[in-house]
Order: sequence, then C-alpha cells, then structure tokens
Amino acid sequence: MSISDGRGGRERMVVIGGDAAGMSAASQARRLRGPGELEIVVFERGHFTSFSACGIPYWVGGEVPDRDRLIARTAEEHRGRDIDLRMRTEVTEIDPAGRRVRARDVDSGAESWTPYDKLVIATGARPVRPDLPGVDAPGVHGVQTLDDGQALLDTLARTRGRRAVVVGAGYIGVEMAEALINRGFEVTVVNRGKEPMSTLDPDMGRLVHRAMEGLGITMVNDAEVTEILTGGDGRVRAVATADAEYPADLVVLGIGVRPETGLARAAGLPLGARGGLLTDLAMRVRGHEDIWAGGDCVEVLNLVSGQEQYIPLGTHANKHGQVVGTNAGGGYATFPGVVGTAVSKVCDLEIGRTGLREKDARRVGLRFETVTVESTSRAGYYPGAAPMTVKMLAETRTGRLLGVQIVGREGAAKRVDIAAVALTARMTVEQMTALDLGYAPPFSPVWDPVLVAARKATAKVRAA
Repeated sequence: MSISDGRGGRERMVVIGGDAAGMSAASQARRLRGPGELEIVVFERGHFTSFSACGIPYWVGGEVPDRDRLIARTAEEHRGRDIDLRMRTEVTEIDPAGRRVRARDVDSGAESWTPYDKLVIATGARPVRPDLPGVDAPGVHGVQTLDDGQALLDTLARTRGRRAVVVGAGYIGVEMAEALINRGFEVTVVNRGKEPMSTLDPDMGRLVHRAMEGLGITMVNDAEVTEILTGGDGRVRAVATADAEYPADLVVLGIGVRPETGLARAAGLPLGARGGLLTDLAMRVRGHEDIWAGGDCVEVLNLVSGQEQYIPLGTHANKHGQVVGTNAGGGYATFPGVVGTAVSKVCDLEIGRTGLREKDARRVGLRFETVTVESTSRAGYYPGAAPMTVKMLAETRTGRLLGVQIVGREGAAKRVDIAAVALTARMTVEQMTALDLGYAPPFSPVWDPVLVAARKATAKVRAA
C-alpha cells in the first residue's frame, strides 16, 4: 500500500543527489510515468545540477571558456518537467524502516522529514583529502564540483606567484597539471606511485611520465606528502615530503575519490570492500525492495575479473540512472557490469585502458601472457602518422583477452573501444585477429595496432 494515499494515490520517488545518476533516474522515471502517477522529489545540496565534473580541468585550463557549457540541464529545466528539485537541501538521515528521509536547508538550517515509496541514492563521491598539517590552508584546492572549479580559478587570478604543486597523478591530477601549465604556471606533480596513472601498468605509465616532462612538468614519483607548509600570512608556501620541499603558491589535490556513503552506512545498507553500495543487476540495493542506487556511490561487477569494483565515471553514472529510473518507474532494465574502460590525455598524448592490469590479473589468480607492440596511428607513409604503444594481456590457458592499454598520439585512445567490446564479448585474442576493422591509410595501417597486438598475443599463448 502506498504511503502517499493522501495525495490522490500517487507514489512518491525521492532522489538523493542531483547530478548524473540522480537526474538521469528522475528524468527516465518521468518519461515512463506522468506527474499524476508519480511525484518525483530530488534533494541536491549544491548550487548546480546535471554538470560535467569531467570537464572541470578543461574549463580551468581554458579549453572550455564558459562554466555554463558544463551544465547539461539547469534546475529550471528539470522543474519544467514536473520534477520537484530542491537545491541547497542536504539529506542528513535515511530511515528505511519508516520509509522517509530527513533533509536540511543548507542556508536556513530548517529540517523536515519526507516520506517515500521509492528511494534513489545517488550521493556520488567525495575527494580524498588527506589528514595532513596545512591541508585546509588558503591556496589548497580540491576539484570535484563547479564551485571547486570557480574557487580555483579565483585563486589563479589573484595569485602573484606562478608555482603550483599537484598532489597525485591519477586522471584528475594529470589533467589538472596540464591545465595549470596552460595557465602559465610552473608545475610539480608529487606522486606516491612508481609512475603516473596507476590505472596503467608501470611500463605504460612511464610513457606518460616522459610526455609530462616534455610539457615542462616536474614529476616526483615514489614520494609521500607529509605536510603542506604555510607562510606568515597563513597561505600555502610549499609541499613537504620526507626528503624535500617543493615551493608552491597554490596546491591542487588530485588524489582520487571515495564513495559518499555515510548516509547509507548509518542506515545499515550493504557496502562493499571499497565502501560503495552493493546492488543487484537492476541497481536495487541488496535486501531492499524499494531502494535503488547508482553513480559514484556504488560498486559494480567487473565482467573480466568477476569481482565487485569501484570505478567512479560519468559514463557509468548516466547508465545507472537510466536503469534505476526505468525500474523505479515501473519498467525493467539491468546493468550487467563494466570492463573498466577509461581514456585521458596529456597535451597531445592520448591514454586508453580497459580490462585488467598485470597486478589485477594476479590478484584474482589468473595466469596470463603479455605483449607490447609499437605501431603507428596511420599508414607509415601517410602524413601525420604518429607512434603508438599497445600492451595486451591474455589468459594463458584459454587465450581470453584480459586487458589492453594504449598510449600514443592522435587516434590512439579511442582504439581501446575495440578491446572493450572484445572483453564484453569474452573473445580470445585469436578471435580478435579476424575482426573486420575499417582501413584506409589516413586512419590506420593495414593491420590495426590492436590487431597486431592480438596476433602477437595469440602466438605467445600458443607457445605457452
């Protein structure tokens, strides 16, 4: 029986979080059911909704000139579709037994309970902010929201010095380092890993390292930040490690994110090893018929390893939202899992990866072979042909493709999509060699670099 009988028999769907997963879910549910059947209430604690966090480094760097270009749909546009979107309102408690949530107006502090028939948790992720002396000093920035991006731009505009330190060398750290180079700063990246981009194997990360140094970025690997030092005015002046100090007029934290699941934990909802919510194929929170979750607050099945994994990406969040909205709206859809595909760039160097790294394969007990090939993005004789490195992992016994990493110039990164499809289809590297890929000299050599790697992997599997 609906708890909303006092409102003409309408059900109420409450969504916590107004970005990619949350608003995709709300919009999809509205497509399936009109306002006369389903009331949709969305709580968003920030100033913006449906924005691209992935685009913030390019806005900061100047490639995207206007913040509003990162906003896919405004609050007013959502409200125009009969979605009750309540901005600057933070949910502070979930009561699954009572089927209600407590929300607080961020500006006034006023609190109230809202009952629900269906609940969608799309609370996203929070940036990792290490517990270090000086981490809260003026001039130290995280980059997660549009407000964060604006605060960083404001600091860039008023900072007289031109020295920046980026802590961390994952996707955000690398992209922010390039953005600061584009803004005319001297940039040092302090990274505790052996090479930048820990989502790659170290041998491939080394190629990224060289490209970053070619841009004028100083890379400091195998280094743990111990303190952020401040001057007499309280502002940041340097970043310290156990061995050195690196002068800084501003610091950007690019260490990564963790799932924002404090509300879910307090409500007793099931969490995985990385702290993300656990759901079934329909994105329903396990053990709760009327609660769904999606986006950067959930863990999902990795189709290659067969284990749950935390992969916070906007592509997944939007797909989760579609599935959640379909199911909460009375339809049926599933999200089977991911293979771990991601792309990035450093200036004109493109980086793509999908599937398992060597250490991932070892962790799940797989025996594997690896090959690395050097090729070009186009026919070697065609103008603009650029070098490309492809690394491929294949299972020793079966030849099943396990993972691919690609580093190269124009045309390199999106080639990883070939491997992503092959992984999803559980193809062997031998089967991949027969793929009918498009060829013309401006686009590819006769043998595409991915297929060259597949041929070499096939030979190595046979020999093993």
